[in-house]
Amino acid sequence: MTRFLPRYPKKRQHHEYDERAKKLLQVQASFGGFYNANSAKLILSEVNREHGQTAVDALIAELELQKIFGFTPGTHFEGGLALNHKNTLKTNT
Repeated sequence: MTRFLPRYPKKRQHHEYDERAKKLLQVQASFGGFYNANSAKLILSEVNREHGQTAVDALIAELELQKIFGFTPGTHFEGGLALNHKNTLKTNT
């Protein structure tokens, strides 16, 4: 019996992923609105998973996502959900 090893995608370099996420978030921010906020949450949850909360906070500040979508630094994004500091669902977005 032959065992097959799963093939995982090659991890991207830190700066490469940040630039791609930044470009995607810029597009979502330029449109604004509820559905684009959901897309931005998904992107930020991937950034959080790959690079951590500091990268998420930096993108929120740099792209002014607090003004556009109401995301505040320190908000944890997981699976498309925005959780505030107390790990409860954020309701203002």
